[in-house]
Amino acid sequence: QVQLVESGGGLVQAGGSLRLSCAASARTFSSRTMGWFRQAPGNEREFVAAIKWSGGITYGDSVKGRFTISRDNAKNTVDLQMNSLKPEDTAVYYCAADQRSWRAGVPREIDYASWGQGTQVTVSS
Repeated sequence: QVQLVESGGGLVQAGGSLRLSCAASARTFSSRTMGWFRQAPGNEREFVAAIKWSGGITYGDSVKGRFTISRDNAKNTVDLQMNSLKPEDTAVYYCAADQRSWRAGVPREIDYASWGQGTQVTVSS
């Protein structure tokens, strides 16, 4: 099990930026796909972005062109740079780690076995 701790959430005005960071405990961090998800009140959890162990990146449609995911394997961290924030980006953001190392494809949400506690992002209009 990978321990994950998110940080960097907060309150920002529409059009502003925030940077989320997730610190992972596992020695196998570099071999796992890492993902960011979010959940707004009353909504299902939504995929935001993922970065594979190989460096391959995918984004959810609602954040393409505005958010950037990156990882630092030396520090066991994965970051989410969020620009041009909108009120609809308001949610609790979660970091997650793929349960399998060296996965060839893109993991499904069910494949993420370790989750952080979440960090609140609130975008005011």
